[in-house]
Amino acid sequence: MELSVMFFGADAPGGSAARHSEAYDDILTVARTADRLGFHAIWTPERHFQQVGQVFPSPPVLSAALAVATERINIRAGSVILPLHHPLRIAEDWAVVDNLSHGRIGLSAATGWHSADFVLAPDHYEGRRERTLRDIPLLRRLWAGEAAEFTDGTGAEVTVLPQPRPVQHTLPLWLTTSGNPATWEAAGGLRTGVLGATVGQSREELAEKIGRYRAACAAAPEQGGTDAHGRVTLMAHTFVGADDEEARRLTAAPLKRYLQSYVRQTTANRTADRATAELTEEQTALLAEFAFHRYLTWGSLLGSAESCRKMLADLRELGCDEVACFVDFGLGRDEMLAGLHRLAELREDVA
Repeated sequence: MELSVMFFGADAPGGSAARHSEAYDDILTVARTADRLGFHAIWTPERHFQQVGQVFPSPPVLSAALAVATERINIRAGSVILPLHHPLRIAEDWAVVDNLSHGRIGLSAATGWHSADFVLAPDHYEGRRERTLRDIPLLRRLWAGEAAEFTDGTGAEVTVLPQPRPVQHTLPLWLTTSGNPATWEAAGGLRTGVLGATVGQSREELAEKIGRYRAACAAAPEQGGTDAHGRVTLMAHTFVGADDEEARRLTAAPLKRYLQSYVRQTTANRTADRATAELTEEQTALLAEFAFHRYLTWGSLLGSAESCRKMLADLRELGCDEVACFVDFGLGRDEMLAGLHRLAELREDVA
């Protein structure tokens, strides 16, 4: 099982240019450290217009910086919101990053979920899931060097081939899921990897979804993606402390703030159900408190080296191929780096 580092967009209340500049410095520092310590990959998200993740509007731009700041670690988007972008634009942007990194990139495709994101492509919101599943095979063909027909500015059909050519002939692809079993099955049917999360799901629920994914992947034809086994990557909030008490003391406040920010982002979504949209600040705080304590019981890597070793072993037994360790939920740079060094010491135990 591989260990990777994931950025997911820490809360940045009152974000300013100075704070954002400091956040990019943190990202580059963590990326260089993860590269030096031998982690498998570094993942960055796509976020728009929200309090959560203000410094992540463009995965290919940030990934280009990561590509030249590192030497061996894989550079991945977790995720690219496919319905917001033309497949040609994705193929061209990421081919640049693949060249800059000498063939180290990978993408997880997401359907998108927040209505505000789609000011960038308002006509694509309604059918975003169908569009994503349809565009994945097209994106693979464009990446592999196949020309395709599109409508130009005059309304005529023209055949185009994206440039530059990437280093990797096959594009490493995942499909991001928030937990819907149908998405796990769709990823298997497309022979992509699947990028899921431990938070909000029990071990039994994840085991059932991984089983569905493996079965769909085994039954699917070869499509220039993963093999018949597939690849399961699970995100988990991570901080390896000197002991359990330190880890929980240092992570409690920032993680609860992060969870509250996520709930507020959900309530701002135009498609949020009425009960969620009407949550008060007090109810949101109670929900975050409950989620934090539940998360400590299973699914997180928040604790001592021994506690995290046991959780990693459990995730491997569950069928996880890679853990994307979510580190930027509000900890300071020094704490993130200290936790990363302790986590690196566990890599051999789960290899």
